[in-house]
Amino acid sequence: MRAEEIAARVWPGRPAGVEPLGGGITNHNFKVSLDGEAYVIRIGGERTELLGIDRQAEEAAARAAAAAGVGPEVVAFVDGSLVTRFVEGTPVDDMREAATLREVASLLRRVHEGPAFPARFDAFRVVEAYHATAEEHGVTAFRYAAAKETADGIERRLGPQPVRPCHNDLLTANFIRSPDQGIRIVDWEYAGMGDRFFDLANLAVNNELDDNGELLEAYFGEARAEHGGHLALMRFMSDFREAMWGVVQQAVSAFDFDFTGYADQHFERLARTAADPAFRRALG
Repeated sequence: MRAEEIAARVWPGRPAGVEPLGGGITNHNFKVSLDGEAYVIRIGGERTELLGIDRQAEEAAARAAAAAGVGPEVVAFVDGSLVTRFVEGTPVDDMREAATLREVASLLRRVHEGPAFPARFDAFRVVEAYHATAEEHGVTAFRYAAAKETADGIERRLGPQPVRPCHNDLLTANFIRSPDQGIRIVDWEYAGMGDRFFDLANLAVNNELDDNGELLEAYFGEARAEHGGHLALMRFMSDFREAMWGVVQQAVSAFDFDFTGYADQHFERLARTAADPAFRRALG
């Protein structure tokens, strides 16, 4: 369904201006202007279910995030497409600043301590599923086996972990600073019940937060050794998931984007993580 058709369903008989929003490499996003208000229509890309995306679960998580004051208001859900209020603001490009980090950590705690999400997100199973999907579509990840061996070691070291509602895709682009509302987190399509340390690690690696202690202080109020070890291990898993996401996208995506380079970038970074003394100590 086209964005104009969705707008007509949500606001029947009311003329709306629809224009594409750039930046997405999984979905098609459109800004809708109507009676002085602005909204976003998010139309899923082709075969995104192969990336583990459940659009109904995304809607539920987005509504929960909005209710918690973390994400934008959800206006409608039409045939798998999410309609939200447009957050007028600027990118959060100062994540390393102490005040910004505290604000983001507070938002994540609100999510992690909030109501359960319907989906499950287990990074260890996600990389396995991505590998199987890529192989089924004729794409082989030659670096997968070595990374999987390390991931298996991480899973054994950590053991079963409590699950909490998590965002699981904390890219810089998914944070918007509104002058009226403060920072808001968008894009809840991978949200599910998982390990909150994956969320923290995902935030750290995607926003180049090299000092685990600063992030842990902002989130927990202190930097405990066991938390630091857990975070160090999940930094590896964050890049492993991202690398395998890039591998699957090589097989299924119609977007004009260098997914091979994207996967290689994350495989290279997880290799650097695995060589870090803090990681080796945490793995034991």
